[in-house]
Parts: sequence; C-alpha cells; structure tokens
Amino acid sequence: MNLARMYTKNHGFTLIETMIVVAIIGILAAIAYPSYQEHVRRGNRVEVSSILLEMAQLLERNYTEANRYDQTSAGGDFALPVTQSPRTGTAKYTIRFAEGTPTQNSYTLEAVPTGSMASDTCGTLSLTHTGVRGAGGVTGAEAIAKCWQ
Repeated sequence: MNLARMYTKNHGFTLIETMIVVAIIGILAAIAYPSYQEHVRRGNRVEVSSILLEMAQLLERNYTEANRYDQTSAGGDFALPVTQSPRTGTAKYTIRFAEGTPTQNSYTLEAVPTGSMASDTCGTLSLTHTGVRGAGGVTGAEAIAKCWQ
C-alpha cells in the first residue's frame, strides 16, 4: 500500500467543468445583454421626452407673453435653450424645430437620434403645439405611446 498515493487529492476543475461554466455564462450574456441595451435606450428616450416637454412649456410661456411662438416679447427670434439630450456629455439626441417651424401660431419640436441611439427603432420623436406626439420609426398610437413612455 502506497501511503503517498492515499493522501494525494486532486485540486481544481477539469476542462469539461470549465467549458460548461463558460457555456452557461455565454447563454446568460446572450439573453441579458439585449435586454440591458433596450433598458438603456428606453432611459434615453425618457430623458429626451422630458426635455421636449420642457421646451414645449417654454414655448407656451413665450406665447402667453409675445402672443406668438416664433418670436420673443422683445421681438427677437425664439431659440431653444437646450439642443441636445443629455444636456451635457455625448449627444444621443439633437433637439430642434422641424423644418418650417416655429411659425406665429404653431411649432413642431423634433428629437433626432444620433450616436448610439441612431439605430433606435423609435426614430425621431416629435411634439407639436397641440400636444400630438410622434415617433418617426413606428406607426400606430400604441407603438408611439410605447416610445414616449
């Protein structure tokens, strides 16, 4: 009887055990990463929608003072104070007036996705002076509401 052999223990993992763990981690990552990306996109859309609503509120306040959307009460052109989302750092959306607006009695605000949001399925978010919300990448009221949630 060999005593050295009796007391020797194997430590560590076999290659098969390690490969099983790697496969499980890969499967979990394949499921979790797209969900995480969608969560980040949704957070970016929430941020830009709140900025669009804030800009609409400023325009309405300007309308009560100047009786028009396109000019301030001092007679100058109305300019958006916030032109990107997030307000600081790398822009994910560019905020602007739609072409041809603002006019004296109407406006349409747009949030155009850029950078990491450029491929977002919702596309350009829009908000009109009547409160109509739009999403350039989708159709149907339910889909637009989901983009604006």
